[in-house]
Amino acid sequence: MNQTDTPYQILGEDGIRRLTSAFYDLMDELPEVAELRRMHARDLEPMKEKLADYLTGWMGGPPLYAQKYGTVCMTTPHEPYAIGPRERDQWLLCMDKALERIDASEELVDMLKVPLFRIADAIRNREAPGAASENPNIIASH
Repeated sequence: MNQTDTPYQILGEDGIRRLTSAFYDLMDELPEVAELRRMHARDLEPMKEKLADYLTGWMGGPPLYAQKYGTVCMTTPHEPYAIGPRERDQWLLCMDKALERIDASEELVDMLKVPLFRIADAIRNREAPGAASENPNIIASH
């Protein structure tokens, strides 16, 4: 990997699809993210596709999500759900574990740590006293 590689160049579309599949598989597997899981439909396959399309463009690849669904606004689709720091951190935990599951390099994990926190935090629509910290380092290197 060189310094100009984007996450898309590192993972490719297949790698991003493996990442999103692992992400949603972990959402089903981890009891500590049960609140997050309840916000999703029983069938996660459509969400695997949508998140993969979104992340493909977000990581520097073709804008698949925008081509299929139009504008890319992440806050509007999440408005019906109460998303606070706890739910944000559950999402980040699933992403952290998914990166581990696909054997992402430490460099890639470090590259994504702050941007993933920012995107997860951007959809937060409530505060929760005493909830998990506002820490972008939740995506830990392995």
